[in-house]
Amino acid sequence: MRRAKQKFAPQPRLEWKLSDKPIPYDSAVSVMERRVSEIHSGDKSEMLWFLEHPPLYTAGASAKDDDLLDPGDLPVYRSGRGGQYTYHGPGQRVVYLMLDLQRRGADLHRFVHDLEQWLISTLAEFDITGERRGGRVGVWIDLDDEREAKIAAIGIRVRRWVTFHGVSLNIYPDLLHYRGIVSCGVREHGVTSLKDLGVSCSMEEVDEVLKRKFTEFFEV
Repeated sequence: MRRAKQKFAPQPRLEWKLSDKPIPYDSAVSVMERRVSEIHSGDKSEMLWFLEHPPLYTAGASAKDDDLLDPGDLPVYRSGRGGQYTYHGPGQRVVYLMLDLQRRGADLHRFVHDLEQWLISTLAEFDITGERRGGRVGVWIDLDDEREAKIAAIGIRVRRWVTFHGVSLNIYPDLLHYRGIVSCGVREHGVTSLKDLGVSCSMEEVDEVLKRKFTEFFEV
């Protein structure tokens, strides 16, 4: 008697992962490195990882030594992502994106553009007008006629067309920590957050919008 073939549920193309406790930076990088290899080999699905880090600084591939002003007691991690120095800490939503660009058009510049638009569209749900700036990656806010500040950063790395690292959006972090660095190498402008702009919202509320808006700009 021939056995019926066992049926397996199809693997989802995209996993949504949420960590409710701050994740050490080196641990997060190890998870991403492993997942990138598994996505490339076809063993695992793509993944979006929503998390926070304990207070720390990271230096991207273009970071300049002079932009590390006074780290104090906070650790500094050298990172393979694009960009310069940035701060991560509680109250900031970090989303790491492990996605296969080969099935998404193999266009890194388009990918970064879409990440910016995803963040801009998310901010609009909270009545905040986020904007791009020529020559500067990320999302910026006009504070008045003369001042502007960065509210979201983007730092991506690609290995064999699989992305990792990702974006960070300031919801209610301690902005004083940014004084230890020249954030993203831009000396003439500051940083801001949803809270600093007068928007009171929870991390969960922002996550709900980020997830919904992601599907408008990216295939899932």
